[in-house]
Amino acid sequence: MMTMAPQVHGQINPEDQSPKVVELWLKKLGHVKHKKLTKLHFYFHDTLSGNNPTAVEVAQANITSKSPTLFGIVNVMDDPLTVGPEPASKIVGFAQGFYASASQQDVGLLMTLNFVFTDGKYNGSTLSILGQNHVFHNYRELPILGGSGVFRLARGIATAKTYAFNATTGDAIVEYHVIVMHY
Repeated sequence: MMTMAPQVHGQINPEDQSPKVVELWLKKLGHVKHKKLTKLHFYFHDTLSGNNPTAVEVAQANITSKSPTLFGIVNVMDDPLTVGPEPASKIVGFAQGFYASASQQDVGLLMTLNFVFTDGKYNGSTLSILGQNHVFHNYRELPILGGSGVFRLARGIATAKTYAFNATTGDAIVEYHVIVMHY
């Protein structure tokens, strides 16, 4: 028989990490009023195939090819961030960093990256992400640990949801909702 852990004040249900639930949770925090709260929405295009990939493999362990989760593989990325899910949609920045398959039981990536904004009022600003991304879960929550420019001293949450995935090529389009507190 499964028992449920008691709900701790301020916690969200780990089964529901949708952008709206995360935003409601964040608004309940008292210190939000002393900082700016910015919401962003964009799409991340991770392309491993073709003549101009935006993510490339740079390392893998000896056991990676035998692992169902590709455990030990490391990719570096410079993925465009766009307004819409279409590849030709307006680019607002890039996701630059790396991700590694860090789970033997699930396709779970350790992601270390910056969202580097190149357009509009956030041009030249960045948000730094470090977190675990279980790519086959409906919603994934990645912590924002800092930023630069407009986003100095940033803290927040980036919620990811796969929009499209090609199992043959590994190419993916991921929808991001970002809620970030900054000064």
